Amino acid sequence: MALGPRLDLRQSQSLVMTPQLQQAIKLLAASNLEIESFIAEALEINPLLDTATPEADEPQRGEVAAALPEDTPADQLIALGGGEGDAPLDLDPDALDHDWDTGEGEARSSRDAEWGAAAAGGGDFGDAPDWEQLRAAEVTLADHLEGQVGALAADPRIALIARHIIGLLDEAGYLASAIDEIADDLGVTHEEAEAALVLVQSLDPGGVGARNLAECIAIQAREADRYDPCMAALIANLDLVARGEVERLKRLCRVDDEDFADMLRELRSYNPRPGLAFAPSVTSTVVPDILITANNAGGWDIALNEETLPKLIVNRGYFLELNAGVSDKQSQGWLKEKLADAHWLIRALDQRQKTILKTAAEIVRQQDGFFRRGVAELRPLTLREVAEKIDMHESTVSRVTSNKYLACARGTFELKYFFTSGVASADGEGASSAAIKARIKALIDGETAKNILSDQQLAEMLQKEGFDLARRTVAKYREAIGLGSSAERRRARKLAGAG
Repeated sequence: MALGPRLDLRQSQSLVMTPQLQQAIKLLAASNLEIESFIAEALEINPLLDTATPEADEPQRGEVAAALPEDTPADQLIALGGGEGDAPLDLDPDALDHDWDTGEGEARSSRDAEWGAAAAGGGDFGDAPDWEQLRAAEVTLADHLEGQVGALAADPRIALIARHIIGLLDEAGYLASAIDEIADDLGVTHEEAEAALVLVQSLDPGGVGARNLAECIAIQAREADRYDPCMAALIANLDLVARGEVERLKRLCRVDDEDFADMLRELRSYNPRPGLAFAPSVTSTVVPDILITANNAGGWDIALNEETLPKLIVNRGYFLELNAGVSDKQSQGWLKEKLADAHWLIRALDQRQKTILKTAAEIVRQQDGFFRRGVAELRPLTLREVAEKIDMHESTVSRVTSNKYLACARGTFELKYFFTSGVASADGEGASSAAIKARIKALIDGETAKNILSDQQLAEMLQKEGFDLARRTVAKYREAIGLGSSAERRRARKLAGAG
């Protein structure tokens, strides 16, 4: 068969995400604080958008809408005194209910192809700020250390090398680079690099410039004038301290119980990460997106946190003023585009709120026991279960529950918290892994020094309570919540008693 170029015509169908639909999906997954930033950008770019005021003439808009056909164009509604709530919805809400990451599901609307460049005035949502920004410390570790070098260094060459070493320290104040590498990089002798390191290790806070934990502790012990042979032996065997091998440590250090307890107290007073005192702190304040309160009827009132959600409207007066002053087609086209942008954004935000409330209501219904009695009543729940109940795609529920927080009488929780795997229980309904972990922690917290529970004992106790758990499953949950084995907990209690 001969090979050669040719032209073919083929028909095919494909799913295409328009800019509007991409924007709507990002809005759905964004938190209230991100939406607030997004709205602020949209207000700056689109002159027809405005925030609602208490004097908004809602009844008048309703009266106007009642006298007009349902398919009245948005610009005609505005010209007649209508508002954004009366305009027809060009966005099919079901168009969002599709897994655009995997291609599953069906696109339920093609009308979005006619929207042109709507949402162009909304800004690039990918540029939204990270709401967990780092708050820079007033003085960084490097600034603090470099300010001391000049006063302590007699040799300018050593001071220069010391400043280079300071620049290599990590956030905790440790030096990960080898001295030989530093000497080669700077073209200095090994002795000069060592002298510069000694200078850095003499700076405040004590322990900076160390190459490992033992050296960090040793530096602080020398500054405290406690680095005697016994303390040196203890610091050289920190792995035994972590394992709680008390008797072996006492033999290595050649001390009695009283001296060993005093050495442990001294060891615990040292800072294993001295540089973190100058590290930037993380702003971790969480603003809830959904508020849950109990009502008098024995149910729950679910509402969005409107304090972080400015309500948008179309500035009708400004539109009429601009519309009366333009005559060329280009200006009229721009004005209509901005009007379409404004109505699309308002409707997209409204649909987002309805979807969030619908999803939150189903989560509260499914986890009613948690809200009434606590984490022990948290039941296993999957995204698919909620999606089937509210007749939406699983990916839509996943986006709704991302970056969203719910505030109730028991605290503030991420929506993802309510979706947990489960294990079988005696009542047949199952128990969530979070409830099991909480119960294991409660049992371990109730231990005494003479009665440390093994994983097998914990499994048997949980089985008596109706949870079908194997010993290995208990061990997995115990490790997941950061609790040591029975041997480790026994040694830790012994060390605590010695301290």
